[in-house]
Amino acid sequence: MAIMLVSQVMQGQVLISLLFGDKLNSPTLKFGLDGGANFSTLSNVSGAKYRTGFNLGFYFDFLLKKDKPWYLHTGVLVKSNLGAHGIAPYHLSNQDSAYLDTLFANGSVDRRLSYFNVPVLIRYSFNKRLFVELGPMLSLGYKANDIFSTDVENEKDLSFDNDIKDTFVKFDIGGMAGIGYAIDALNGMNFGLRYYYGFMDIVKDNPGAAAQRNSSFYLFASIPIGAGDKAKAKNAEAAKKKQLKKEQKMKEEQLEKQKK
Repeated sequence: MAIMLVSQVMQGQVLISLLFGDKLNSPTLKFGLDGGANFSTLSNVSGAKYRTGFNLGFYFDFLLKKDKPWYLHTGVLVKSNLGAHGIAPYHLSNQDSAYLDTLFANGSVDRRLSYFNVPVLIRYSFNKRLFVELGPMLSLGYKANDIFSTDVENEKDLSFDNDIKDTFVKFDIGGMAGIGYAIDALNGMNFGLRYYYGFMDIVKDNPGAAAQRNSSFYLFASIPIGAGDKAKAKNAEAAKKKQLKKEQKMKEEQLEKQKK
């Protein structure tokens, strides 16, 4: 119930942010959508290979000090999939376990772990283009499934979905580092690569000696909504109009004085 409530709140925040994106941006704040593909795996899991997932959320970039290239990058990845591919099949503990174990003995398991992710990264920007970032990422898990699959007549034409949410802890925390590039010509859009490594053993009461940890590479693109650069342009245009009005008023006052 608590996770469903968090999900609804976050989705509501995304909708509000999309509707009022222009008002959330200023010369010291950028807001937008953040997402892309990620390639994740799990440590100390037999046969685990990198699996491809997708992530989507929103972000905020806060300028920490005026005229200094230091920023705080944060936000929420509302949809974020981790896990691993190619895991060796294991014994299933349900009433049909013997039958299922036989069916999938030569198959593989795709582990899909779904999280809400909150990165908190300190970013340094070089000439407002190239940037590097480093910091922690906090995660709240809300779904976990093992998809067993095997070949019968065609490739992976038989599958079984095993809910394993109760096997994993709800929270994860780890470190994230990244590098990116901002494209000013596209109104502040930027893209790059991040790497995340979890510090926690994500398995409840892990009976094994080796901890299982999340790790993932993220290819990301950040798209500003009502971007700060756009706000700057509007402010500059308003300032220009104000200056023209001021100059016009001064000219009119000078003409009045000359007439007298």
